[in-house]
Amino acid sequence: MKKAILVVSFGTSYLEVLEKSIQKAENQIKDHFDGYEVFRAFTAHKIIKKLKIKNNIFIDTPEEALDKLYKSGFEEVIIQPLHIIPGEEFQYIKNVQEAYINKFKSIKLGRPIFYYQGIEDLPQDYSIFINTIEEVFENKEAVVMVGHGTAHSANAVYGCLQSVLQDHGYDNVFVGTVEGYPTFDIVLNRIKKKNIKEVTLMPLMVVAGDHAINDMASDEEDSWKSMLEAEGIKVKLHMKGLGELEKFNKLYIKRIEDIIENRYVGAGETKKGKVNENNNNFIQL
Repeated sequence: MKKAILVVSFGTSYLEVLEKSIQKAENQIKDHFDGYEVFRAFTAHKIIKKLKIKNNIFIDTPEEALDKLYKSGFEEVIIQPLHIIPGEEFQYIKNVQEAYINKFKSIKLGRPIFYYQGIEDLPQDYSIFINTIEEVFENKEAVVMVGHGTAHSANAVYGCLQSVLQDHGYDNVFVGTVEGYPTFDIVLNRIKKKNIKEVTLMPLMVVAGDHAINDMASDEEDSWKSMLEAEGIKVKLHMKGLGELEKFNKLYIKRIEDIIENRYVGAGETKKGKVNENNNNFIQL
C-alpha cells in the first residue's frame, strides 16, 4: 500500500528562510518515517501565486496535493500541519481532509503545536513546547515571543502560553502578537512593570518571514524593535523561526507517531447528532 505524509505549512516567499525552516522540518520528517513518501503543500494561496510569478516555483494547495496523491494511487495519507495554533488555517486543512475522506482508505490529520492542555491522559502541549525550546531563554534578561495573532477564537492560545510560562517560572518571558492579543501595548506594560532594560525579540512562528522581518525586527518606526527602543529599552534579535530548531521539529514527528499509533483518537471532538429521529414536535417558547 502506498503511504504518504503531506506536510502543510502556511508557507513563505523568502526562499532562504523556506530552506532553513519548512524544508528542514520536512526533511526531518522524511528521514524519520520509512515507508512513507513526503510531500509539501501551503495554505497561503497568495504566497503560492507569488512564488509562481516571481520565482517560477510551483507549490500545491492541500486540495491540489491530495488530488495528485489520489491519482497516483496512494491509499493512506497523514496530513501534518506545521501551524502553531488551531486557527483559521488549521480549520481550512481540516475541512479539506473531511472533503477527501472517501478518496483514501485512510486520511488522518495531525494536531498543531498547541492543542491539548494535559487534561486526563492527554499531553500538555504547552509545557512540552516550553521544555523543548527553553534553551533559547537562557542568559537573557527578558524574551518577547512575537506570534502572528488572529481574530479566530484560537488566539486564546497565546494567553494560555503566557500563563504556562509563568507556571514554569519564566516571569521574564512575554508572549505578544502582531494581529491579536496580547498586543504590543500590553506586552510593553508588562515589561515596564518589571523594570526590564533589555529584551530579546524572537518569532513565535515556524518561519522568520515577513512578520518577523518587517513587523518585529525592522527599523521602521512602527516595528516592535523600534517601538521598544523608543521607550528606552535595549533590543536584541533572535532571527530564527522555530522550524530552524531540530528539537522543535521533533514535535511534529511525535504528532505523526501519535497518528500512526492511534493515540488520542477523537479527543476534544464530538460526533453528536439527532437523538429523537421520529419526533416531529418542537418546543416553542
